[in-house]
Amino acid sequence: MNPAKLVLKKQTITTVLIVLLVFAGWKAYFGLGRLENPDFVIKLAVVFTPYPGASPEEVEQEVTDPLEEAIQALGQRKRIWSISQEGLSVIYFEVKPDFKSKELPQIWDELRRKVNDAQIYLPPGAGPSIVNDDFGDVFGVFYALSGEGYSYEELKDYADELKKEILLCKDVAKVAFWGVQREVIYIEMEPSKMAELGISPTTVFRVLQSQNAVAKSGKVQIGEDYVRITPTGDFTSEEAIGNLLFSDLQGRGIVRLRDVATIRRGFQDPPNQLMYFNGKPAIGIGISTVLGGNVLEMGEAVRAKLQQLKPTCPAGMELGVIADQAETVDRAVGGFVLNLFESIAIVIVMLMIFMGWRTGLLIGAVLLLTILATFCYMWVDGIALQKISLGALILALGMLVDNAIVVAEGILIRIQKGEDREKAAIDSVAQTQWPLLGATVVAILAFAAIGFTPGNVGEFCQSLFKVMAASLLFSWLLAVTVTPLLCYRFLPKPKETMADPYDRPMFRIYRRFLHRCLRFWQVSFGVLLLMVIAAVVGFSFIPHFFFSPSTQPQFLVDYWRPQGTHIEQTAEDIQQIQNFIAQQEGVTNYASFVGEGALRFILPYDYTPRNSSYGQVLVTVDDYEKIANLIPKIRDYLNETFPDSEPKIKVFENGPAPSAKIEAEFRGPDVEVLYELCEQAKEIMREDGDAVNVRDNWRQMAEVKRPVFSESIARRTGITRSDLANALQMNFSGLTVGLYREENDLLPIVIRPPEDDRASFVDRNKIHIWSPALSQPLPFEQVVQEIETVREPPMVRRRNRVRMIQAQCDPGLGTTDSLLTRLRPKIEAIPLPPGYELSWEGELYYSSEANSKLAQIFPVCLLGMFVILIGLFNALRQPIIIFLTLPLSIIGVTAGLLIAGLPFGFMSILGFLGLSGMLIKNAIVLMDEIDLEIKAGKPRYQAVLDSGVSRMRPVIMASGTTVFGMTPLVWDPFYAVMATTVAGGLIGATVLTLIVVPMFYCLFYRIKPTVQ
Repeated sequence: MNPAKLVLKKQTITTVLIVLLVFAGWKAYFGLGRLENPDFVIKLAVVFTPYPGASPEEVEQEVTDPLEEAIQALGQRKRIWSISQEGLSVIYFEVKPDFKSKELPQIWDELRRKVNDAQIYLPPGAGPSIVNDDFGDVFGVFYALSGEGYSYEELKDYADELKKEILLCKDVAKVAFWGVQREVIYIEMEPSKMAELGISPTTVFRVLQSQNAVAKSGKVQIGEDYVRITPTGDFTSEEAIGNLLFSDLQGRGIVRLRDVATIRRGFQDPPNQLMYFNGKPAIGIGISTVLGGNVLEMGEAVRAKLQQLKPTCPAGMELGVIADQAETVDRAVGGFVLNLFESIAIVIVMLMIFMGWRTGLLIGAVLLLTILATFCYMWVDGIALQKISLGALILALGMLVDNAIVVAEGILIRIQKGEDREKAAIDSVAQTQWPLLGATVVAILAFAAIGFTPGNVGEFCQSLFKVMAASLLFSWLLAVTVTPLLCYRFLPKPKETMADPYDRPMFRIYRRFLHRCLRFWQVSFGVLLLMVIAAVVGFSFIPHFFFSPSTQPQFLVDYWRPQGTHIEQTAEDIQQIQNFIAQQEGVTNYASFVGEGALRFILPYDYTPRNSSYGQVLVTVDDYEKIANLIPKIRDYLNETFPDSEPKIKVFENGPAPSAKIEAEFRGPDVEVLYELCEQAKEIMREDGDAVNVRDNWRQMAEVKRPVFSESIARRTGITRSDLANALQMNFSGLTVGLYREENDLLPIVIRPPEDDRASFVDRNKIHIWSPALSQPLPFEQVVQEIETVREPPMVRRRNRVRMIQAQCDPGLGTTDSLLTRLRPKIEAIPLPPGYELSWEGELYYSSEANSKLAQIFPVCLLGMFVILIGLFNALRQPIIIFLTLPLSIIGVTAGLLIAGLPFGFMSILGFLGLSGMLIKNAIVLMDEIDLEIKAGKPRYQAVLDSGVSRMRPVIMASGTTVFGMTPLVWDPFYAVMATTVAGGLIGATVLTLIVVPMFYCLFYRIKPTVQ
């Protein structure tokens, strides 16, 4: 069937369909979602299990280990890793990349069942475990609510009002707070009065715990009604707590709680997390978008709602923007759309220059129709406009005109030879439709490895394949239907016919050059071999990396004090750091988070678990190019001002990123041995002048005070180890003994001594422990024999149930690859005791994993390409010739990257895969023309030359439009390496197609050059 014949016969219907496609594509474009990055689900869940009072090693052995044993039975597990720290077990469960996002809810349900079933194996006091499957949620809109002179309670009240209103906005999924200070009811009991009256703390604990507990009181039948019974007595106010009655042991009567204690409302001391925005205490408000929602519409709706609520905002309170994905997406998508239209304009201008203005406009019209059809597909498939999908369109632009160029070139040449326009259109399509379809499918298969690669990177780049595949198929369909129709209608009849349209200077020069290359093929082959050797050698000088840094105008300053530092001391340092940052040129605002990492406001953000010695400053600048100059200044300031700290400054990545670029991971059973191995690796890193941010992921050994409990005295006094622990807890941190209900808030009731009676560990003689046997308090020293000081690891990390520690660093200058090349042999030379092993995580792991996944899929794609080629030519020699030319494209790739001074990264690999498809596509068109010329009866050598000449312009135009069409991407940090790889490779591939393919064809078919 010839599509051109059908289209020319049904021109009215075709024209109507074209008009409908234009309107549908235009409508689809405005209906597409807008995102900065593709929708991407982090296939990770976290299991939190509290075990108050337990040491890290006790948590590891008694909580983490039984839970990991239960979790590892899940078949969907890729790997698990855990952090066991004081009083808390944190287990990360990562799902295998083979499972799709839609399967995750079922997997999380199975994970919960495994965790719930394992609760019976946990020790008393541990649990319950909490499974957080929202760990990967991104709160793309992140505000800071601050107000001079307002308390946290007042800020929280207004934040609650905002939350209720924001949740009503379109496409808002959830609203979360960060930095909220939890309110507490403090009962500050005076030990002297309690001792005087003989009131036992245990009695107070018991009454407070039972007084406000919700208990079922039953129902009673009264007449025909069945009435619920609810006794009073629960706490309705802070005064009610103070009026609680106790009987003293001296028989003097009833005592109210307020007689021996002060009841007041306050905030948790010390706090778990603190937040500052531009130096002011603040509360963070994070807003996430529903899956598949339009972040631009959500952002506009939220901004409109906040503007509407502005009159209700208390004077002096203000909302600062920490991150606004809607604005970022608007800017990013707008930039990419501009690049797209620039690329389209470049391609159309090139077509007009090299093929004439009329033919160029016709092919440009087909290109626009192809893009509009692709927009329709993206709208149906739910693919948003984001950097991957738009980049795919720009990357595909040159290939999208390939098919139309070949068809239009064939029609144009036939018309110039004097053929009727209708016959020229029909014959041109008949001759090229199947080779073009085969070449298009081959080009799609080249990108198929991206679409079908399992894993985070494959899922992140999946829309690249989908958009490429759809657009290429549409380009073929429109090339064999719309192109002949437009050529039939608008190409003018030439004033005079030409016997040989290729009898022009450009074609004659190429013909003579090709003839000499084929005649002296030994010299040509030798030059080609030298070029390949030079390219291979040159490639070794190209640095490697994974993903390029993002252009987001923000960077992070991570800061660790010595492990165990009080959060207030960490906060003081963070305030000093942010004051220095505020003075730097280009800084527009800064947000600080103390105690743990912030809400995940951008996909590559790496959350840091709760740690009182940790702080972070998120710095926003007016131009991301200023970040490179700011980082050394801030790093020098931190190293000079806080020599005992571990600062780390990092920029955001464009794709999945590890905690550190280089991570040497040691695994084994003994903590001391692991620390020693890690210290040796860190020393090697420090000795290299380019390594920065040298640290490990366990931190320093922490000091622990251990009161030695006197069993003999305990037995005589009736004091238990639990009594001692409660007394210490009450004195230093306060002991939670109940809950106070206030509307929908549950406020902990915490007992502690007044501030003047609160003992330090040095002045511990103030601590008293109630003796049930003696009915009086005893000094701390009578129950404890001595105070031991020991050191223990602040956390124990495991991967797949084996203890592991990582020595980490980042490159200061240059790429990760160059630094790792120097460090790796030295670290691998560290002698490992039996039972210990070393592996590499960090960027090397991510890169290796992504490349290995591609390596699994791409051979299948290559096999598919080879089979298609065999089907097209019904022979083996032509496919072999084409495949022999593929490795030669390294010549152009190496030259392009070296000239541009760019590294070779994952996006370069994707570009190389696409390049192979483009090269095969061009070679198919040329090879098919040679076979057709030979079948038409031409001498074989003349057929080779004539075919090269006739395909010269389509091949050059196809390569040229791709190269120049990608020009806007060269200045985009994310796509620069891919664009350079494709552009450099295509320039070399054009030579390969026009010179090497004919040369190999002559060699394989033993065609000897004749005199021309």
